[in-house]
Amino acid sequence: MTETLEYKTVTSEEVETWVEVAAEKDFPANGGVCAEHKGLQVAVFNFTRRKKWYATQNLCPHKQQMILSRGMLGSEGEEPKVACPFHKQTFSLKDGKNLNGDHCALATYPVKVENGYVYVGFKN
Repeated sequence: MTETLEYKTVTSEEVETWVEVAAEKDFPANGGVCAEHKGLQVAVFNFTRRKKWYATQNLCPHKQQMILSRGMLGSEGEEPKVACPFHKQTFSLKDGKNLNGDHCALATYPVKVENGYVYVGFKN
């Protein structure tokens, strides 16, 4: 039987495991990288213009492509966002909401930086 992977938002309060992604210096400024944990691909973003880190599912919900880590970062008013490089749909990096009004949203995950390394929080 094949297990279906499901992306679900994790809040800081729900974190049971912090997974090391990479050294902070290995991230591009104002860009993202893809990390994998238990079969889930997560896009981790170093939004240097905002001096913030964000993580979302890497899977774009429109065409089911693993591409969001290559998305363009920007802002819509005060809202930090990522745009899918294929479909140009934009999503909030704070809560995953589709900023184009569609129903599909992204799962988001907490990020922390300690001793020069970036970690993403997951529920077990």
